[in-house]
Amino acid sequence: MSPSASTDTPATRGHALPVVRTIDDRAVRLFIVLAAFFCVNAVLAEFIGVKIFALEDTLGIEPLHWNLFGQTGSLSFTAGTLLWPVVFLMTDVINEFFGRRGVRTISYLAAGLIVYGFVFAFAAIALAPADWWVKAAQSQGVPDYQAAFAAVFGQGLWTIAGSLVAFIIGQLIDVSVFHRIRSLTGEKHVWLRATGSTAVSQLVDSFVVLYIAFVLGPQKWPTSLFLAVSTVNYAYKMLAAVALIPLIYLVRAGITRYLGAERARELREQAAA
Repeated sequence: MSPSASTDTPATRGHALPVVRTIDDRAVRLFIVLAAFFCVNAVLAEFIGVKIFALEDTLGIEPLHWNLFGQTGSLSFTAGTLLWPVVFLMTDVINEFFGRRGVRTISYLAAGLIVYGFVFAFAAIALAPADWWVKAAQSQGVPDYQAAFAAVFGQGLWTIAGSLVAFIIGQLIDVSVFHRIRSLTGEKHVWLRATGSTAVSQLVDSFVVLYIAFVLGPQKWPTSLFLAVSTVNYAYKMLAAVALIPLIYLVRAGITRYLGAERARELREQAAA
């Protein structure tokens, strides 16, 4: 072998080339963190969504007695609304730096984890309870712990189906509208593509989930009630989306600082392609 073909030189002899691990890539770490935070919020939102709370009572104000589509009463929301704005934020951030493929990946992953969670929730309900455990919370006003457990974690299949279908459809619409706006505005108007995509996707999400769960489902809501509750929930989500605009810019700036300006620019260009 000629000297020029040999790799055994004084400069390399005894010095192994550094091994660059995938996990050391800051972009990979960022995607893992964003995906984990997205998924845990989506799963938690599904499970705590069984609770309905009164907005006015929570805020300590007089009931607003809204009148919409012939329906009147206090403003009521699912507890899941506490977390869905965070899911919107994560969707926009992942859209910004990891594009369509990134959002679709975490959306399908979150949907799978939601199904996984409910499968084991129903499995846990089916387990025969210990006699002493059934009465363990009587002092707290819960006469039957098994019945309470089943009521909280055993959400109806119509509700689960509605949530999953609405979630997937909403996410796919969100990513499509986000990149459509981005193709028209370029890197300008981050707030517009974030809020615009949420406005369209959540219009679909807010109505689809309630229609499947409560109109097609066993409760058979009248059209007026369905339209009233869906409209109120959509209005809340849009207010939350607008309120989160400053946070979107802060998170974007923080990620750029973490990745470095050049690496962040590369990711945004790849996401937009």
